[in-house]
Amino acid sequence: MSSQSPVEILFYHLERASLERVLPELLQKSLERGWRAVVQAGSEERVAALNTSLWTYRDDSFLPHGSAGDGSPEHQPVYLTTGEGNPNGASIRFLVDGAEPGDLSGYERAVHLFDGRDEQAVAHARAQWSTAREAGHDVTYWCQNDSGKWEKKA
Repeated sequence: MSSQSPVEILFYHLERASLERVLPELLQKSLERGWRAVVQAGSEERVAALNTSLWTYRDDSFLPHGSAGDGSPEHQPVYLTTGEGNPNGASIRFLVDGAEPGDLSGYERAVHLFDGRDEQAVAHARAQWSTAREAGHDVTYWCQNDSGKWEKKA
């Protein structure tokens, strides 16, 4: 990992909102920037659950996305997977359920989303933070304030 160019890596500590609420908002912002995204989950069950939630997260819109079962990943603005590849040429990679990023070369940003109420998830995120810093990446930590707004803490 140390031979890669530095990537901006963000850690989102989820305490006040669920992954199913936060991830669609971050994906929408990524698409608005003109970025494609990969979401790497820890299991096929999580991929299936995210697939459903991204179609229904808001009554007035949906996030265009697909996974391996849909074929043609190169045409998907958001691609859901358990693998480490970048099949849709994404600029940003979201990692959930403690997924390990693998090779981040070619990405502008990686975002770890972890459940702050789960001690094991927090410990794993701390280890991922240390690994990313040691590799020379630009690492930041974000959490929500009392009003629900995201604040950079480190």
